Amino acid sequence: MVATEAPARIGALWQQRMETLREYEVIRDGNIFGTSFLGRYVFSSEYDKAREHLAGLMKSYEGISFSKVFDGEELANEGGVCFCLKSRHPLGCRTIDIEKIRSGFLADLTLVHGIGKITQRRLHARGYRTLCDLAQNPKFRMPALQVIEQLEGGSSADIVNLVGRRHAWSHPLALGAAGFHEPEEYVFLDIETLGLFSRPVILIGIGKIENGRLIVYQYLLRDIDEEQAALVAARDHLSIDRPALVTFNGKSFDLPYLRDRLAYYGRGSIPPVPHFDVLHFSKRRWRDQLSSFRLCALEKEIFGIVREDDVPGQMVPEFYETYLHTNNCGALVPIIEHNKQDVVSLAMLFFRLLEDVHGDC
Repeated sequence: MVATEAPARIGALWQQRMETLREYEVIRDGNIFGTSFLGRYVFSSEYDKAREHLAGLMKSYEGISFSKVFDGEELANEGGVCFCLKSRHPLGCRTIDIEKIRSGFLADLTLVHGIGKITQRRLHARGYRTLCDLAQNPKFRMPALQVIEQLEGGSSADIVNLVGRRHAWSHPLALGAAGFHEPEEYVFLDIETLGLFSRPVILIGIGKIENGRLIVYQYLLRDIDEEQAALVAARDHLSIDRPALVTFNGKSFDLPYLRDRLAYYGRGSIPPVPHFDVLHFSKRRWRDQLSSFRLCALEKEIFGIVREDDVPGQMVPEFYETYLHTNNCGALVPIIEHNKQDVVSLAMLFFRLLEDVHGDC
């Protein structure tokens, strides 16, 4: 039977299959070596605070209907219906100098196969400062022209692959390739799920730049049977012309997870698009300065953002299951705020890193 024929039945089955086993451990504050489950943990103080916050929310929102709590709209597409929340956030000055980007690439002779740092220094001494200069060199003329052609006519994904092969996938020039996109082409993605392994996605946050502001679209499942519609909505954001996907650890988690869930419903897949994973660029940029590279730690250290009444990401499934079992919308409030801040912080971090490479603000 095709999975899309009985979405209500799918939702009921998933609720029956939800396990009480946590996919994390509660450990004593500061004891990061006290965990043995895939390194996923919540400090006891965070856990106690979150449980206390949940109890308070359940009391505050008892008897209040969904429509009274959330100001959004119902969205219908080929996958069914889901609920969409929309919010706007300022980002400040984010001007990227495209000519500076091109100059940075053209100045890197090591992008040419056979040229390392030592050879580049020798070529510099002989007056070959750019790839255009190198195109006049008898030995390197053809490979230099090939690289120039890739830079001028290739996609940002091709350019990232070029940099990755010659340097590393986290090299600043790989991030600099994002500068070949217009800001409106960036798609910032963060998802919340019911667990780590092939469980439903319950909330998908999408950030887009519109008129210089970050617009966050959040596709929320009011019940599990609305997952298809949320997945299709997210997929459609990546079907625009020349999209560039931006995530935080999305290469390992968010993108494979969405592809798996789309395949589960027979809804195709996310098209191949240039993908900039901010986690890897952050580790390279601040590896000698920061000890933690969790998104909440980065936003605190770099932007001074301190989340109040946040739900730890590992505890999101428990909060959502509380909502399903009680129909109390209070349990959804911190999930939505957590996801929204993740998308906003992701965008802020991306532009900060991009400015470090080729900014002009």
